[in-house]
Amino acid sequence: MASPEAQVTAARREIRNRAILGVEPSWGRNFNDLSHEWRRVFAELFGTFLLVLVAAGAPTVAARYPGILSQAAVVTAPGLMVMAIILFMGLVSGAHLNPVVSLAFALRQEFPWRRIPAYLAAQVAGSVLACLVLWALVGRYAHLGATLPGSGVGDLQAMAMEAFLTMGLVSTILGTASGAQNVGTLSALAVGGYIALAGLWSSPISGASMNPVRSFGPALVSGDFAHFWVYLVGPAAGALLAVGAAYILRGPGGDLTAMRAAQGALDPLGPPAKPE
Repeated sequence: MASPEAQVTAARREIRNRAILGVEPSWGRNFNDLSHEWRRVFAELFGTFLLVLVAAGAPTVAARYPGILSQAAVVTAPGLMVMAIILFMGLVSGAHLNPVVSLAFALRQEFPWRRIPAYLAAQVAGSVLACLVLWALVGRYAHLGATLPGSGVGDLQAMAMEAFLTMGLVSTILGTASGAQNVGTLSALAVGGYIALAGLWSSPISGASMNPVRSFGPALVSGDFAHFWVYLVGPAAGALLAVGAAYILRGPGGDLTAMRAAQGALDPLGPPAKPE
């Protein structure tokens, strides 16, 4: 296995070659410069806005126009949206779109803790903005796509389902980002596919949120927080389980490939920022 110094040297060579070929954007060459932090924050806001617009919008539109959208379409749409977001802006911010993903990367020493507050604020803002747009365009149908436990399902059952679903999602994200199993842009297929698959079989139980901010926006705009704790505690617990599983599978985090995937770092002159 190559030493950390060799990995850095190889990464520099690869990115420099790509820059020479015109693949890398000019602003990306100094992306570890925190003066570009606003780009990352905007990317998280924009990406989360698009995700929630689709994830909450599909059930809202389905309720507004009964019989038009199938349940399969409703639960598959967010996965396709996440796939597109990762492909078009993953290199900018890492396309977390989810506070528990940011938390998991930070716990794996692959994302700086100092960036989490700004990422979280952007994700919350994107979710709320998407729900306000839905309210204006479609109306407050189906609680604006709020995630709720299914009929006859208790909060604890739904919370446990969210924990296990999120464990799988975060494991997929951490695994495809790591140097041991990096699959490049194909990670978008893995993550988007997992979200669609989880929704197809589990949405009648918990709504398959796996993302606190996806659930927060509809809860805030519709004014109903009765079940929100399920979608806060469940995903957080699932992310912690995924981090534990990653340690067992691959040992401590902090590898260069995962850091670049988590941070969206494009700097050919040095490695990604060290988490603090």
